Amino acid sequence: MTTTHDIAIIGAGPVGGTLALALAARGQRVLLVDRADLTPMEDEAFDGRAYAIAAGSKVVMEWAGIWDELPYAPCPILDIDVTDGKLGRAPSPLKLHFDHRDVGEDPFGWIIEARSIRIALNQALHTAPNLTLRAPAEALVERSDAQVRLRVGEEEFTAKLVVAAEGRKSALREQARIGLTRLPYHQTGVIFAIAHERPHNNVALEHFLPGGPFAVLPMTGTAEHPNVSAIVFTERDAAAQKLYAMPDEPFLAEVEKRLGNRLGRIALAGRRWLYPLSAQYAARYYDTRLVLVGDAAHGVHPIAGQGLNLGFQDAEALVRILDGAEDPGAPALLARYQAARRPINLAMLMGMDTLDRLFSTNFPPIRLARDLGLAAVERLPGLKKRFMRAAMGR
Repeated sequence: MTTTHDIAIIGAGPVGGTLALALAARGQRVLLVDRADLTPMEDEAFDGRAYAIAAGSKVVMEWAGIWDELPYAPCPILDIDVTDGKLGRAPSPLKLHFDHRDVGEDPFGWIIEARSIRIALNQALHTAPNLTLRAPAEALVERSDAQVRLRVGEEEFTAKLVVAAEGRKSALREQARIGLTRLPYHQTGVIFAIAHERPHNNVALEHFLPGGPFAVLPMTGTAEHPNVSAIVFTERDAAAQKLYAMPDEPFLAEVEKRLGNRLGRIALAGRRWLYPLSAQYAARYYDTRLVLVGDAAHGVHPIAGQGLNLGFQDAEALVRILDGAEDPGAPALLARYQAARRPINLAMLMGMDTLDRLFSTNFPPIRLARDLGLAAVERLPGLKKRFMRAAMGR
């Protein structure tokens, strides 16, 4: 027996899962397949991983019905400090400060624990009407001009469109022979959380250092740790590996070299995570009855925390374009999606790439130029507001 759906999505991560729920909520019959078992991802223990969710990304999470179901409260980002410096020295006095009140009442975004999104997604995916979930499972996909055929174990399905949401190593993208350009950074991110003495006051910090950006992101406190922040510690590959392997005491000393006394006494909260960094972009976003979203289409440097937000914005655009469509796999609709998203994503990728290369250097003339640039933006309200709206995903 073959079961018919409108859209099949391969990959139930935050982007694929949210897209599936948003499409199903609008009446599309959705098949969602993921090779991983989703339940173990609901670990109730605090592990320090978090996402920066821009204000503009909240829309699709609300469509999916998961925003109000997050079990751990998101922490709003009200201010952002951008500073430049050298290791072990005070930041340059020429800095940039963003205040959300300059562009309205809404926060720039929120820091949300990774486990919180996963738990909300899993609860919704198992109960949503119009949605069939198969996980853990492998899907064998065959595409033709007329339809998509999928075999999942002993089951057979058909759909009018298949969405590749399986991440940077997308098998569907490779099967479609869609070209991919990769930009290596030779940097690795060490990700963890700290408990600290002083409140963060909902201020995020992006501190640029020669080895890579050092980001401090405000999180909602816990009963054990009232004041908590997430840290994204970027360094050259070898240095990051060395930092990751350090015992807690010398590791925290390295954190304090970069953070200073901004938050008072600090301690580790949760474990450390290691992520090699690179950027990539697909030559096109669609093929016959196939469309790419999220990391399957693009991957950017995490310098401004925009990776997941770009994926959510892909999902929002696709939901809007496919809303009410009789044939969601029609080439004209997929071309509209590519035209709407690829230029924006590519511009963000190049912008983040330029920022990282500009700030990850000790060359004195470049250091002077970028510090003067920060000071100039600080004194130009119109340009500053444009940067703030971009940070909000608007």
